[in-house]
Amino acid sequence: MKKLQVGMLAGLWWLLVSCDEKAVYKGIDDIKDGRWYIKNTPEFTFEIDDTTATYSVYYNVRNSLSYPYYNLYIRRYLLDSSGNVLESKQDELTLLDPKTGKPLGDGLGDLFDHRISMMKKYRFDKSGKYTIRLRQYMRQNPLPEIYGVGVTVEKDL
Repeated sequence: MKKLQVGMLAGLWWLLVSCDEKAVYKGIDDIKDGRWYIKNTPEFTFEIDDTTATYSVYYNVRNSLSYPYYNLYIRRYLLDSSGNVLESKQDELTLLDPKTGKPLGDGLGDLFDHRISMMKKYRFDKSGKYTIRLRQYMRQNPLPEIYGVGVTVEKDL
């Protein structure tokens, strides 16, 4: 029954995060059984046509109330179409209030969705394909209760 609920909620999550008109790209990687292994590095490839515009890029994270930490460290890599690493950075994402433990983000049942800024007003130098690769950077492997990660790229207006 819980697998059915998680599946239904994952489908609803996909519908909710896919309704943004400014997005030039949205990608979600569902994490099997909510156990994110370090070796599991989701990749999201998108195309940039307008190099005069700036873009905002967001993390999309889904976790359950049983997630054992208040934060999530993610190492992100931005690659060009040739696979060259343009940028590598570690980010700390806050999923729950560190003092109260209250979940942040939007919740449905015991699952919570987060949209957290990764890059603001970023300008891509060349048109073409880019890839963002994500790796969980916590001390626990596998990291439990993370059910999905993704990336949204929006053109700034």
